[in-house]
Amino acid sequence: MTTPEFTSNRDNFCYRHPDRQSFVLCQRCMRTICPECQTQGPVGVICPECMKAQRKGETTAQRRARRSWAGGTMAITRGGRPIVTLGIILITSIISLLQMVPNIGGGIGLTLRFAAAYLYPELSGAPFEPWRLLTTALVHGGFIHLALNMFALWMIGQSLEPMLGRIRFLTLYVVSAIGGSIAVAVLNPGAATVGASGAVFGLMAALLIIGRHIGANVTGILVVLGINFVFGFIVGGIAWEAHLGGAIVGAAVAFIYTRTRRREQRTLQIMLLVALVLLLTAITIIVPPALILA
Repeated sequence: MTTPEFTSNRDNFCYRHPDRQSFVLCQRCMRTICPECQTQGPVGVICPECMKAQRKGETTAQRRARRSWAGGTMAITRGGRPIVTLGIILITSIISLLQMVPNIGGGIGLTLRFAAAYLYPELSGAPFEPWRLLTTALVHGGFIHLALNMFALWMIGQSLEPMLGRIRFLTLYVVSAIGGSIAVAVLNPGAATVGASGAVFGLMAALLIIGRHIGANVTGILVVLGINFVFGFIVGGIAWEAHLGGAIVGAAVAFIYTRTRRREQRTLQIMLLVALVLLLTAITIIVPPALILA
């Protein structure tokens, strides 16, 4: 189901396939194109018509070089496969499954999990290991925990990644994961956490923001997000702080994307994302030490 605003706004659909929703624009003509119509260019993606016009002006040497690379990235991009989503699932699953091997993988979880103590060695005596803000998304508390997160990642990623593009999708995932860890450091500095839940909640929140921006019916997404968030309060042992932080940061990243879609806004988009990361960094410097000392 879609809202009247969504149906009436044709800019939200591929110009070659009017029934296909997309969030990606051709970097030359700025028209919306679906994954099937996308060809990876030097920067961004290009629609078939612009690609055809570009190839008409190629020299013989340029044509020969293009044909040499025809079986690589371009062919994959045109198929619209969620390569980043699949890559994250593969890497996370391998590390998490190794972590679960008896007498072998226990050290992996201890090495990669996150706790606020690893950000403040002067207060806790633990080593300074800020990369745990992200590596905690690679390990899980059990097979069910892993399966649920990877299933949610696949269900969301196969729709969201083609809409955003690979780099923007990966940026969203990484920053949301960091946001979830920072929320744990701020709201529950004594806890140690594992799992990709913060990143997954960031994807869900982003899908909600982007769907609302293009006029789609987001009621179902909102209900799923709300149920999963409340579930974290009901069931013990779940870091609801990571869910909250990931969702807030994911929504912020999505808001930046929706306001900087045009090609000429790319620099502004990058600057705003950098500013968001710097804000998260500032929070870790200012807020948690006061909580720990208290």
